[in-house]
Amino acid sequence: MLTADPSQHRAIHDLYSQHHGWLQGWLRGRLGDCMDSEDLAQDTFVRVLRSPQDISRLQEPRRFLVTVAKGLTIDLFRRRSLERQYQEVLAALPEPQWPSEEERAIALETLIELDTMLAGLGTKVREAFILSQLEGLTYPQIAEVLDVSLRTVKNYMAKAMEHCCLYRLEQSG
Repeated sequence: MLTADPSQHRAIHDLYSQHHGWLQGWLRGRLGDCMDSEDLAQDTFVRVLRSPQDISRLQEPRRFLVTVAKGLTIDLFRRRSLERQYQEVLAALPEPQWPSEEERAIALETLIELDTMLAGLGTKVREAFILSQLEGLTYPQIAEVLDVSLRTVKNYMAKAMEHCCLYRLEQSG
């Protein structure tokens, strides 16, 4: 959003000043961590700034903020889970095969991006996509693994490809 509309600026200022402390406390109560609650409260308001939502018309601002904050909390936990899993895989490698810090950061960023993109797919569609793109299975093999028809696999893959393309467009625009 980031509009030049003075009424929106005022509404956002009021929302922040009236509810930031409350939101941070709410998050601290759920997360048990002061640093995470501060970060997520700030991230929530950044997301609100970028939202097309007309802040001046909010009937229940705290409910809106909680909805945004919950989504960010889920993203945080998902990201941390991926980081843990990635660290476990690295720990299993012999030290000479460890990637550099830069390579690790790039790999982790890519994993998080993929996870975010795939999270928007239904379970079967996501599974078919992963079997195809990461496991290298053919469509007939995927149909056998998922116990569905070849036509269904083709439909799943078409949905997955469309979703991925739309996701990339949203991220670039």
